[in-house]
Amino acid sequence: QLVESGGGLVQTGGSLTLSCVLSGAALHHYAMSWFRQAAGKQREGMSCITSTGSAMYYIDSVKGRFTISRDNDRNTVFLQMNDLKPEDTAVYYCATDWGVWCRTRLAVGDYTAWGQGTQVNVSS
Repeated sequence: QLVESGGGLVQTGGSLTLSCVLSGAALHHYAMSWFRQAAGKQREGMSCITSTGSAMYYIDSVKGRFTISRDNDRNTVFLQMNDLKPEDTAVYYCATDWGVWCRTRLAVGDYTAWGQGTQVNVSS
């Protein structure tokens, strides 16, 4: 089970850190990804971190602003979001395909485990 937390309302330029806790399995075996879904839009994959944390990947729209990290001892993956923009407003989800490596393309259909999501609202 994946459970996200840390969402909320923030002003443009602000920061938030999202957390995702995995229960029932050992996080260190799995690559973890973050997705988001804005109202009326498709869910998009944003970032991925390999099981060991040796590599991280980001889509261009968040590169340089968002940082994915993990604490395997706490079974938790994080998404530090800085310089937030109104277009970052969305429900944010963590997910895993139970693999070790990150996929080249983060496609929703490849992921079988999802959290319930946490809402992030960025005001202008």
